[in-house]
Amino acid sequence: MAGCAFVARLLPLARGRFCNNMSLPVRTATRAFSCTLTCSQLQQVHGVSALTGKVDRFGGVTVNLAEVGLPGDISESSFSGLLQDSLAQWKAEGKAAVWLRVPISLSRCAAAASAHGFTFHHARNDYAMLALWLGEGESRLPGFATHQIGVAGAVVDESSGKVLVVQDRNKTKNAWKFPGGLSDPGENIGTTAVREVFEETGVRSEFRSLLSIRQQHNHPGAFGMSDMYIICRLSPLTYEINFCTQECLRCEWLDISELAKTSETTPITSRLASLLLHGLEHGFDKIDLNMEELPAVYSGRFYQLYYRQFPILKL
Repeated sequence: MAGCAFVARLLPLARGRFCNNMSLPVRTATRAFSCTLTCSQLQQVHGVSALTGKVDRFGGVTVNLAEVGLPGDISESSFSGLLQDSLAQWKAEGKAAVWLRVPISLSRCAAAASAHGFTFHHARNDYAMLALWLGEGESRLPGFATHQIGVAGAVVDESSGKVLVVQDRNKTKNAWKFPGGLSDPGENIGTTAVREVFEETGVRSEFRSLLSIRQQHNHPGAFGMSDMYIICRLSPLTYEINFCTQECLRCEWLDISELAKTSETTPITSRLASLLLHGLEHGFDKIDLNMEELPAVYSGRFYQLYYRQFPILKL
């Protein structure tokens, strides 16, 4: 590499000093040597003449450009040529699709990939994922996530028959509602409910059950995507309110019976208040969807199953 760098620095000097007086064969040989040098350098940078990636169980290959050793200043044309050779290889191998993860620092590579038929699939903070279907017929690639998950916690004090409610500060109608917010990626809904309740009200609680799920499409707060709104039943561990004044206008322990009949609430909150009253009077086992963690088919992973428990019959 040191020799290559030395020759690369020497070539411009050689061209400037001898080019005008140089014979055609000499100039041709110089250009050929320069091209050979450039190709050799690219080969050493890339390591291979084609991009490499991870093959999934569906026959697709995922290439992360942040991990393949591309130079930070690679040009669109250089990447386009490399991608073209790689696509020819993947097609010959019968790959069904290509997923191309492009870090934001190499965004120009996305423009080069678009010339080969790639389209955007999704984007996150620091990368964009492009995709290209190579299989027969129409693309069978799955779409990106279509829903956001909002979770609220109905913290019920069974001894007093009260529930913790808030009024949002930035709403056109300041109606009573259960505290809550959006679930973080990889966060269980019960954990979201407990976290959001504490962040908004200062009250600590624990997850007990799932009460309801609301589905809404073309949600204006979800960039036109669908929205899932889940309400959980929580039990209080503390009772002192220290609510977030940036998010909440008011926060109180309100009688559930009053919440069920007041006009200063939302339809879903009113119906859930009636459901909670039924649970207080007849037992929460009549309304709860309990959670059980079970092993997934993927090794070492688990999932949470929410369902109405039933008595196990003894045979």
